[in-house]
Amino acid sequence: MTEGAFELLYLELRQYPEKFYNYFRMNTDTFDDLLHRVSPKLTRMDTYFRRSVSPTERLMVTIRFLATGDSFTSLHYSFRLGISTISTIVKETCKVIWDELHEEFIPTPNRRRWLKIEQKFREVCQFPHCVGAVDGKHIRILKPPGTGSEFFNYKKYFSIVLMAIADAEYRFVAVDIGAYGRTNDSMIFKNSFMGRSVYNRSFDFPPPEPMPGTNGPPLPYVLVGDEAFQMAGNLIKPYSSRGLDATKQNFNYRLTRARRMVECTFGILASTWRVFGKPIQMKIETVDEVVKCGVVLHNFLRSKEPTIERMTEDSELNSISAFGPRGSVAVSAMRDAFADYFCSDAGRFQWPDHNV
Repeated sequence: MTEGAFELLYLELRQYPEKFYNYFRMNTDTFDDLLHRVSPKLTRMDTYFRRSVSPTERLMVTIRFLATGDSFTSLHYSFRLGISTISTIVKETCKVIWDELHEEFIPTPNRRRWLKIEQKFREVCQFPHCVGAVDGKHIRILKPPGTGSEFFNYKKYFSIVLMAIADAEYRFVAVDIGAYGRTNDSMIFKNSFMGRSVYNRSFDFPPPEPMPGTNGPPLPYVLVGDEAFQMAGNLIKPYSSRGLDATKQNFNYRLTRARRMVECTFGILASTWRVFGKPIQMKIETVDEVVKCGVVLHNFLRSKEPTIERMTEDSELNSISAFGPRGSVAVSAMRDAFADYFCSDAGRFQWPDHNV
């Protein structure tokens, strides 16, 4: 029998840490930890007719699929496993990874977690009371048979949407996966569990408090989003770019720095797991499992191997626009209060080359 990539490469790669990291997108200790967590659910019995694929090889196949986005045919030649076998391995392993990791690495956020997230946004983005940045990412797919135009998005390709809230350490706080690509971000968010939790104020955000260095009025803890979202008591977006005074420009700049955290999180996800840079050639329900696996592995790696990504240069953050639906008078007044605070002595921050 011809030996495949597992027999030929695995043990050799473990002797070369840099090459192992390049191949698996994680170091050996992290891989071993992941393998220990998922092995019980990936173990199969040998039969008289064939040797079962070991948990280590199953995980290796799945990680390579995520890391490269290679077709099952390509992986078939590399690992010397049947195409249908590889398809089954990837689907099952992705589900096991999500099932075993998500409660620890994407837990349902509580008040204590929100406060911890807020501290980091205050430190990194100078945006007090921000507990997350929300946005959607289109995941490319092949057109599912018999689906019409449901998955055809405004970018002119077929997709499902990963809607996510991210923190200031480039980790996913909450996700919703699988919405039709043609649906806009605002509607997807409203219909998701996390969106409903925000709009009906059941997400266990901390109660409103005065901003740091002030005695009031109390302001809510908020998510920040772009122009696509509808403002609510715990979600704010930029001002329209037309006719802005210095106070509103300052607010837009500060909000945009915080909002870019979710965009950077999507960028790290896609650069690590290249499967998200190509159309995923799988059944739609299996695509959902792949995305869930990629998201939870992202948080797993951020926890095990934290790195510091450089923030986007200030020059790239100066131009934003907002033409979405207007918020209520109360929500607009709340946004104005944030804007006024950022221009006050207590809330002002001196950025390089910017008096904001």
